[in-house]
Amino acid sequence: MNVLSIRDLEKHEKDVLLFSAFHFDLASSEVAAIHSSLNIRVALLNMLLGKVPISNGSILVSGENITQHKRLHEKQIGICFFDQGLYDRLTVMDHIKFFKQLYASELDMDQVLQLTQLGTLRSKKVNKLTYSEKRRVHFAQLLLKNPTLFIFEEPDLNVDVETKRVFLNILEYLKREQKGVLVLTGIMESAITIADSVYRLNEDGIHKIEMEDEKENESEPKVVEQEEAIPTAFNFNKVPTKVNEKIILFDPPEIDYIESNDGQSHVYIKGESFPSVFTLNELEDRLKPYGFFRCHRSYIVNLQKVREVITWTRNSYSLVLDDKPKSTIPLSKTKMTQLKEMLGLK
Repeated sequence: MNVLSIRDLEKHEKDVLLFSAFHFDLASSEVAAIHSSLNIRVALLNMLLGKVPISNGSILVSGENITQHKRLHEKQIGICFFDQGLYDRLTVMDHIKFFKQLYASELDMDQVLQLTQLGTLRSKKVNKLTYSEKRRVHFAQLLLKNPTLFIFEEPDLNVDVETKRVFLNILEYLKREQKGVLVLTGIMESAITIADSVYRLNEDGIHKIEMEDEKENESEPKVVEQEEAIPTAFNFNKVPTKVNEKIILFDPPEIDYIESNDGQSHVYIKGESFPSVFTLNELEDRLKPYGFFRCHRSYIVNLQKVREVITWTRNSYSLVLDDKPKSTIPLSKTKMTQLKEMLGLK
C-alpha cells in the first residue's frame, strides 16, 4: 500500500489555476521531491492539514481519505515547515523531552540526538543556536512524532554543509524504517540531491524529472575522438542569450553554469539567469573547448568556477562554485567518476 496517494487533485485560487488535476503516489521507503512555486507549496500543505477544502480530487494517507478522517494528520502526517517556531528560552534537551512527552514517543532520546547531531548542543538554549542548528531541532521534533508520512518544506534552504549532511542521513534512516518522505521545494538542485524521484508541479499538472544517468556504451571511445575534434569544428567566442527582444552575447569565461528547465536552457552569470537560444546538448558541444563539463543531465558547469566537490552520500554529490551566490550544482554518480579521471584522482 502507498503511504500517500493523490488522485485528480486540482486547485484554483480565485480565477487562477495553480495546478491542474494530477495523480501522485509515494511508497514506503521512498523519498520524493515536488518542485513548485511557493503558492502551490502552500496550497498543498493547507490541503494536507485540512485548512483548505478539497473540492476536486482526493488525498489518501495509508489508504485513508484525509477529508473523511479529520484527525488523520495528527498521527499519520508529520510536517516540518520552513518557517517554524521554537521555544527560545528552553535548551535543546528540554525541547527533546517536551516533544517526546507530547507525542508519547517510543524513540530513544539519545538516538534522536545522534541522528540530528545535537548531542554537543543539548544544554544550549535555542536562542543561542544558529539557524542551521535550529533546523536540526525541527528535524528532531518530527522524528519524535514518528508519523507514517514525513513532509519537509525547504529542509536544506540556507543551512550549512553539516546540517545538510545530517538531513541526508535522516532520510536514509527513514527509508530503513519504511517511512514515506515528501520534500516540497522551489530549488531544483536540492530536489535532485535529496530525492530518489523528482517531480515538477505547475498549472500544467505534474511531470517527472528524468534522474537516471546517461548510459555508457561501447561506442564511447568514438565520442572521445569527436570531442578532440570539436575545437576546430567551431569558431566562435560568444554565447548568445535572449532577453525580451534583445540578444545578449557573453564570453564563455563569464558563465558560471547552465541549467535546463522544461527543455529551456538558462545561462547563469553572477547569480542572474539568461534564457539561451541553444539547447543544453548544443551548448555542451560548443563550450567543451572552454573547460565546461556536463556534470548532470540537466546541468553544465564551468570547471574554472568550481571551488569544492562535496560527497553527501555514496550516490549523492554536489559542486560548490566560486561565484557570488556560492551556487551548488548536482553532480551525478557517473559524472563524478569522469571528473575524478579528469583531475587525476583515483
